[in-house]
Amino acid sequence: MRSDTSVFQAAKRQAGNSSSGQLRRRIGLLLLVLYGVGVTVGAGIYVLIGSVAGHAGINSPLAFGIAAIVMGLTVASYAELCARFPVAAGEAAYVRAAFGSRVLSTITGGLMIATAVIASAAVTLGSVGYLAQFLNLPKELLIVVVIGGVSVVVAWGVLESVLLASLFTLIEVGGLVAIIVAAAWAGLPIGDALLAPPPADLATVSGLFFASLLAFFAFIGFEGLTNMVEESHSPTRNVPLAMALTLIITTALYVLVAAIAVTAVPLEKLASSEAPLTIVFQNVAGMGAAVISAIAIGATLNTIIAQMTMASRVIYGMARQGDLPSVLGAVHSTRGTPLVATVAISLLVLALALFIPFGRLAEFTSIATLIVFALVNASLLRLRLQRKNSTLGKSRVPIWVPLFGFISCIMMIGSSFF
Repeated sequence: MRSDTSVFQAAKRQAGNSSSGQLRRRIGLLLLVLYGVGVTVGAGIYVLIGSVAGHAGINSPLAFGIAAIVMGLTVASYAELCARFPVAAGEAAYVRAAFGSRVLSTITGGLMIATAVIASAAVTLGSVGYLAQFLNLPKELLIVVVIGGVSVVVAWGVLESVLLASLFTLIEVGGLVAIIVAAAWAGLPIGDALLAPPPADLATVSGLFFASLLAFFAFIGFEGLTNMVEESHSPTRNVPLAMALTLIITTALYVLVAAIAVTAVPLEKLASSEAPLTIVFQNVAGMGAAVISAIAIGATLNTIIAQMTMASRVIYGMARQGDLPSVLGAVHSTRGTPLVATVAISLLVLALALFIPFGRLAEFTSIATLIVFALVNASLLRLRLQRKNSTLGKSRVPIWVPLFGFISCIMMIGSSFF
């Protein structure tokens, strides 16, 4: 079996064979946090809060809090592994180092690529729905325009991609902050929701647990930061720190917005709405539908940019490790981006968005992501049990963290079939 550092060293040697084969380190901590928050918040919270409220009711903030604790276990595992292996295609590298299996590593990387591609296609359909309110164009044309535009940004440069994603992050998070500020200004009594005691009866507890499972998916996205390590300054410090800050910021936003939503809007109306935050915006912030649609467009575009950026880096990393054809690891000589991988991802996203319905896209995204999270936790657990220490990173978490992280992911995968 390969040593704990061999994956990183092999990738570094291969990248160093030519200057044109290396990605450029251009991203600092602030942009990493904005990227992480943007891809995590994404478009999810804008539609998810209604479903959570329908199952958890006044305990919706608690549901998001429970989901954050569960997600925190996986975030901690990612943080340590990222410090050990600061390479693109992180998940695939973690699995290979832990299990010594090229096949399992390739499957893991393939799941990451599939998840990002399918999520990008699904969110593209959502973005087109909002764009159609402003542009009277055929749906298929709007899909091509959205994916084509995002592809150009991703291929142009990582700094440009992250800067644009950061702008969209400020817009989408600004919408959530506007709700919070407006609620505070109006003196909305959200204390009852924030301090509501946990339910005591079995039926309500079951509803809260299911709501927590739904809320869990609102935190998915931070893992994309692992694929930015080769383009980040001080990656073994900044990327794990960015992950932690991403979780803290998104948890605070979700809990506060959930408390405001269940206080400002009747639960039945909130749960039955296809655009629940639209109602919250109108009731609390006094914003019109056009403003909300514009914010939603920014949120969806941000998610597409982040997911396509991440997927292209996974392909690049896997090609460099020999798991995919080497041509997919080609880096543009002047832009410093994995151009061939970006084109491949763009074509896949375009095909799925044009021919596969939204529901089927979203379903596979959730299951595939949880499988990857389970593999990541299992990888750290195996490395720690083998007492493999790394000099590459100093981050260490208690061994029960990856254990419970693995168990929680398996439980959520199982619950998706019932």
